[in-house]
Amino acid sequence: MSRRDFVRISGAAVAGTSVLAGCSVFSTEPTAKEGGKPAASQAAKGKEAPMLAQRVKSGALPSLAERLPDTPLVVEPVERVGVYGGTWNTAVLGPSDTAWLARTLLTQDRLVGWDLDWEKIVPNVAQSFATNEIGTEYTFKLRTGLKWSDGKSFSADDIMFWYEDVFNDAELTPVRAEYLTAGGKPVVVERVDDQTVKFVFARPSGLFLQWLATYDTAFELLPRHYLEQFHKKYNPRIADVVKAEGKQDWVALFESKADLWANPKLPRMHAWVPTNALGQGNRFVCERNPYYYKVDPQGSQLPYLDRVVFDVVSDEETLVLKASNGELGMHERHINTPKNKPVLARNREKGKYQFFELKNSYLNTMTIHLNMTHKDPVKRQIFRNKNFRIGLSHAINRQEVINIVYQRQGVPWQIAPRPEAPFADEEMGKQYTEYDPKLANEFLDRAGYTQRNSAGIRLGPDGNPITFSIMAQTRYFEMFDALELMRQYWLAVGVDMRAQNVDGTLWNERVDANEHDGALDDGSPGYKDALLDPRWFFCGSTGGAIYAPLWNNWYIGAGEREEPPEPMKRQMDIYRNKLMTAVSEQAQFDAMREIVQIAKQEFWIMGMSLPPNGYGIVRDDFHNVPKVMWEAARYPTPGPSNPCQYFID
Repeated sequence: MSRRDFVRISGAAVAGTSVLAGCSVFSTEPTAKEGGKPAASQAAKGKEAPMLAQRVKSGALPSLAERLPDTPLVVEPVERVGVYGGTWNTAVLGPSDTAWLARTLLTQDRLVGWDLDWEKIVPNVAQSFATNEIGTEYTFKLRTGLKWSDGKSFSADDIMFWYEDVFNDAELTPVRAEYLTAGGKPVVVERVDDQTVKFVFARPSGLFLQWLATYDTAFELLPRHYLEQFHKKYNPRIADVVKAEGKQDWVALFESKADLWANPKLPRMHAWVPTNALGQGNRFVCERNPYYYKVDPQGSQLPYLDRVVFDVVSDEETLVLKASNGELGMHERHINTPKNKPVLARNREKGKYQFFELKNSYLNTMTIHLNMTHKDPVKRQIFRNKNFRIGLSHAINRQEVINIVYQRQGVPWQIAPRPEAPFADEEMGKQYTEYDPKLANEFLDRAGYTQRNSAGIRLGPDGNPITFSIMAQTRYFEMFDALELMRQYWLAVGVDMRAQNVDGTLWNERVDANEHDGALDDGSPGYKDALLDPRWFFCGSTGGAIYAPLWNNWYIGAGEREEPPEPMKRQMDIYRNKLMTAVSEQAQFDAMREIVQIAKQEFWIMGMSLPPNGYGIVRDDFHNVPKVMWEAARYPTPGPSNPCQYFID
C-alpha cells in the first residue's frame, strides 16, 4: 500500500466516526494506563554513557571530571531519572526544514532559555545573569570549565569574537537585528574577565533577555579557535582558502564554516553533534557530545540518548505514516493538524504511542493578506479600502471552512491575540466574522464598487473587473483547501479571486519582491511571543509584512520603501520607543495593547479561525516528555523541556 493510500484510507475510516466519537478521537488521553519497566538502577547506569566510558578506558577521551564544568547545570527530569542508550528517531520535511532541528537540538544551549511553563528566563550556558534597574546593562557569568564539543575551552573570548569580528564586521553583518541596537546605536559588549561579559545598551532594552531565550541567529555562540582560520582578519592567506574551498569570497567561506547544518566539523555546545551535513543522504545523524555541560540530579552526564536521527522526507504523508507505524520516538512538527488527528488516533495501539498536548500560541489557522503597497496603483487603491476588506470578510463562511477543512476544530476568529494573551481583545477577534452575504455586498457597495460586468464581477476604479490572485504555500495544504472555498464565497459577492498553490521558495521570492496580489500565511505568533514578533499587527523589524512590504522596508530603512499611513506610523513609534524600552513585563503588555487597538481599528488583515490546542506523539517506551507544553516558535517547542533528559526504557 502506498503512503498516499494509507493516509487516505485511514483518514476515511476514522472520519466516519469522528462526529459521534469526537471526544475519544481528538483526545490526547492515553488509550490505556501508562506502564513500562522501572528505570535501571543508578549503579547500572553510571555517571556517563557506556559508549563514552569505553573511550575513556581506551585513552581516546579525558575522564568525565575533566570534561564537565566546575558547576554543571542540573536538569530535573520530567518523570524520573533516566538510563543511557538508544536513538531518538524523528524527521524533517526536506533539507530546508531546519526549524525542527533548531527547536530540538539548539534552543536550550544558549546563554539563557525559557523554563517549561514559559514564565521565566533561566540560565543555560550562563551560570547566572544580572540586569541593572533601568534595563541598559546585562551581565552574564559563564560556567567555569565549559568546553566546546571538540574539548577546547569555552570562555568570554568566544563571545567577544562574535561581537568584535562578526557583529561589528560590516561584511558579515551589514544589517544589525533591532534587538541588538537601542537608541539608534548598536549594543556594546565588554569582557569583564575570562568568564564574564556585559552587554551595554544606549537606552533601556527590555526585550533583550527574551530574544536571547529564543533561537535567533543574530546572536550566536561561535568557537573562536575554529572560525578564526576562516576570517580575513586572522588569516593572511584567506584568499588561498577561499579558492581551495570554491567559495565566492571570504564572507561566503566564513558563513559556510559557521553553518550549524552544513558543517559537521563546527564545534558546538549542544547535547548532540552532527556526523554528516544536512542534505548529504536522506538522514541527518547527531551523536552525543562528550563535553556536554548538563547532568541529572544524580550527577550523571546528559544526554541520556546516544543519538538523534532525523529522516529527511519529502512529504507530510510519509511523516504521518512513520508516526502511525511507531517509527518516531517523539514528534509533532508537520503532523499535528486536525486532519491527521483521526488517523493517528486510530493507530495508537498498533504504533505503541500516545498523544501529548500542545498549548497553542497561534492566533489563527491562517492569515489573509492583500498587498497594500502593490505596484499596480489600482489594486493598491482597492486593497487599501477598509470597506472592501470588511466586505470580503463577511462573505467568508468561516464555520463551513472549519467544518470541512479543520475537522470542526476551532471557532471563527480574526487577526487578534489569543484569548489567553495578556493583551487579548475578544471583540477584535470576533469583528466582521459573521457570515452574511447581504452585509458583505453592502460593504462592497460602500467601498464604491457597485458596477458589475455581464458575469457579475464588480468593476474597479479603472472600470475593469476586480480580479486578483492569492498565494498559498504547498506545505500548508489545508490553507489551499480553505482558499478554494474562499474563491467561491467571494465570487458570490462579485469579486474574482484566483487561488494559487506555490512552493515556499516562490512564495517568498514574490513577497520579498513586492510582486504578489495577496498571500496566506500561518498565524504564529499570537500569545506573549507577539512582543518579539508583532508582524500581524503592524509592519515591524521581524518582517512578515505580507500586506505591505514597502511599509515594512520604511521601518527598517532598507530596500524600496514607502512612508506608511499615520496609524501604522503610530504603531511603529509605540513599539520602538515604548514597548522595546519597557523594562517590566506589565509595561510591555500595556504598550502592546495600544498597538493591538490600532490594528483593531484599521483591520489590516483578515483571519479565518482560532486554532484549538495541538498535539504531538510520543512512543510508549520514550520518556520524560511533558504531557503538556507550549507550541510556539519563539518558545520554542520542545526546547524548554530539555530534550537531553528524554530517554528510552
